[in-house]
Amino acid sequence: MAKILVVDDEEKIRFMIRKYAEFEGYEVDEAADGFEAVSKVKNEPFDLVVMDIMMPELDGFSATAEIRKFDENLPVILLSARGEEYDKSHGFELGVDDYVVKPFSVKELMYRIAAVLRRTSKKPEEKDVMKFGGLEIHHAARTVKVDGNEVSMSPKEYDLLYDLARNKGIALTREQIISEVWGYDYFGDDRTLDTHMKLLRKDLGPYQKYIVTLRGVGYRFEPENNA
Repeated sequence: MAKILVVDDEEKIRFMIRKYAEFEGYEVDEAADGFEAVSKVKNEPFDLVVMDIMMPELDGFSATAEIRKFDENLPVILLSARGEEYDKSHGFELGVDDYVVKPFSVKELMYRIAAVLRRTSKKPEEKDVMKFGGLEIHHAARTVKVDGNEVSMSPKEYDLLYDLARNKGIALTREQIISEVWGYDYFGDDRTLDTHMKLLRKDLGPYQKYIVTLRGVGYRFEPENNA
C-alpha cells in the first residue's frame, strides 16, 4: 500500500490523519514542519504528501517548491485554514494535486488521497480482456459476456464489476469501492452500492459467486481456482 507523509505543525491533526490513513491500509510518516518534510522526502520514498500551508519557518508553499526542485511528480495535497482563490491558484501553480480547506472531514480527505493516488500511480498496462472461466470482461468495448452471451448491464454495474475484477483477490472496503465507482465526493446513501451489487450479481448468473461479501468490511472478487 502507498506510503504517505503527513506534514502539519499541530500534533493532534497529524495524529487524526495518521489514525484514519493507517486504518485505510496506508503506511504513514510524519513531519512537524516544512524543513523536516523536505529532508524526509529527499531521503525516503513517498507516494503522496499531505502538507499544511500555515507552518512556522518554512510554510507549505515553500516546502512544496523545494520538493519540486528534486521531485516533480510526487503528489501533494495542501491543507489550509485559508480558502482564498489566490492561495489555491498559487498552490496549483506549484503543481499540487489537490487543496483541502480546514476544517475538513477526514473521511473526505481519505477519498481525496485515494483519488489522487489512482490518478498518479504507475500501474502496469491493464488487459483489454479479462477472462475468469466463462466470464469475460471486454474493457475497451465495456461489454461483459457470460458463457459466450453478452449481458446487458448499466454503466455503474459495469464499473463496479471492472473495479472488483481488476483488484482480484484483494479485499476492498465499501468506502474504497464507492470512491472508485462513484467518486470521492459522493456523499449519497451507501445503500446505492448494495442495490447495484444485487443487480450485478443477478446479471452474472452462475458467476455471481465470484463476488464474496466480507461482513463489516466490503467485497472481494475471487474466481474459482483463481481463474
